[in-house]
Amino acid sequence: MATCEGKSCSTCETRKKHSKDEILACKLARIQNKIIVMSGKGGVGKSSVAVYIALALSQKNYQVGLMDIDLHGPSIPKMLGLHGLLRVSQDQEILPHEYSPNLKVVSIESMLEDTDSAVIWRGPLKHGVIQQFISDCTWNDLDFLVVDCPPGTGDEPLSIARIIPDAKAVIVTTPQEVALADVRKSINFCKKVQLDIAGLVENMSGLYCPHCQQFIPIFSTGGGKKTAEMMGIAFLGSLPFDPAVVAGGDQGKPVIEAPKASSPFIKAVVEVVDRLIERFPPADSVRAQNQAVH
Repeated sequence: MATCEGKSCSTCETRKKHSKDEILACKLARIQNKIIVMSGKGGVGKSSVAVYIALALSQKNYQVGLMDIDLHGPSIPKMLGLHGLLRVSQDQEILPHEYSPNLKVVSIESMLEDTDSAVIWRGPLKHGVIQQFISDCTWNDLDFLVVDCPPGTGDEPLSIARIIPDAKAVIVTTPQEVALADVRKSINFCKKVQLDIAGLVENMSGLYCPHCQQFIPIFSTGGGKKTAEMMGIAFLGSLPFDPAVVAGGDQGKPVIEAPKASSPFIKAVVEVVDRLIERFPPADSVRAQNQAVH
């Protein structure tokens, strides 16, 4: 179906005539590029990578949505310092948190009265909620939608791969073999469900000592690049471990947002995002002109 008339699906005069599947298709048609951030193993910093990809894209003047579908362990709102419940429009659409003029955020945590509540859901219910995160939210026109998945190859990654078949996956790993073994399963998952892979990111790839400025390979390094080459996918880059990133996530103050922020981690994030952008079709003329200005 064609996209809705006007600036928002909620203002489309023909909205009530369409089925849920048609509304979902319309919402997705208004999002130019979709990125699913995945990992085969927990504890590799996948949510941090998703947050910093979204932030770096928004700083390049792209309109970005960040959707947290880690339903059992959502962390995106805390990492961004977002508080309070999501509001609902007069048209009964969910209004995402606006972290900045260029970045909108939706997470199950922002729909719970008690953020410490345990979400105990099975597959079909999860699929329905993930679908609602798109079809019932006011995303409007986006250049990029970044989706943060829970680790593994279970219900949530399978649901989002089916709901957004034209998305591209970014797979996150750390250098040690125990993580790389699981990440190979994620790569094979993407191939099995025919989900394109934009590339692999090696997170926590060593530490730049804040005292002597020397590089320390605390978890070894280079395993991500070797795995990408072996599995025939692109390697987007390595992100060093930075204690300031951990502190910023706990405080809801991402380090990339600090005035005149500059560190090996931030430089690496920008390089990863630049390579990631190259994996997608060029932005439309309006976005490209805005990008050129900045």
